Amino acid sequence: MISQLSGNADLLAVARHWATHPETWPVSARFDPVDRWYARLAASVEHEVWLLTWLPGQGTDLHDHGGSSGAFVVVAGTLTEETVSGGRLRPARLDIGGGRRFGANYVHRVSNRGDRAATSVHVYRPKLTRMTNYHLVDGTLRAVEVAEAGVAW
Repeated sequence: MISQLSGNADLLAVARHWATHPETWPVSARFDPVDRWYARLAASVEHEVWLLTWLPGQGTDLHDHGGSSGAFVVVAGTLTEETVSGGRLRPARLDIGGGRRFGANYVHRVSNRGDRAATSVHVYRPKLTRMTNYHLVDGTLRAVEVAEAGVAW
């Protein structure tokens, strides 16, 4: 499966491949009643693949991916992704099979606004080393925290 992570791979295609082959996951999805659960499924020199689970009401803050590009696909349930446009949050609903590609400067937040558990697969290039959390204040993104790999996750 690591061969699916070549440097030229379309990250959304890699995410879809992992999403449709849960029998290859080295861990089974779990759900944490307090916060979203996550586990790394695979890593190569350039990429990594993560499995995330979301109970109703769980989500992220607005965040970037520390200069990494990426993609994610909804495996089960429904997620809502919000991005900033024109100084406002713009929501988009993603059902099973729905996904997104994003570049290195992408800022978003993802949440489960539904009434069922959700699962998603995320791929990043290069591997995540940090993520910055933001608040949207008067239409402007303001950095509030930088989370480092190996410390925050």
